Amino acid sequence: MANAASGMAVHDDCKLKFMELKTKRSYRYIVYKIEEQQKQVIVEKIGEPAETHEDLAASLPAHECRYAVFDFDFLTAEDVPKSRIFFVAWSPDTARVRSKMIYASSKDRFKRELDGIQIELQATDPTEMDLDVFKSRAN
Repeated sequence: MANAASGMAVHDDCKLKFMELKTKRSYRYIVYKIEEQQKQVIVEKIGEPAETHEDLAASLPAHECRYAVFDFDFLTAEDVPKSRIFFVAWSPDTARVRSKMIYASSKDRFKRELDGIQIELQATDPTEMDLDVFKSRAN
């Protein structure tokens, strides 16, 4: 259960909410937080299906690390509607070094728990997770 690299466990709710996003499309995004005292990853915020990329960006704290999963809908060049599930590793430059290290060392293990991630995105400031970045990575 615990992550060998950082000792972090993954709360069952993290996987359950992800499965609901992936299979039922119940959510647009999920923001995950590492609870350092309890040494586990927990669900911090859930975005309803009507919410947008802007809502996800607004829910990431400016000075703290987070993980997020985003269900990105787009049209292909042939106007075919598609969807990609993004994993976002949010690690702003202004976050505490200890926090950045914990998130970095726990990321791969946590990502493996979420079966169905299609594209990973690393972001250290809002410009690195602009809507255009999602569009270019999705195609």
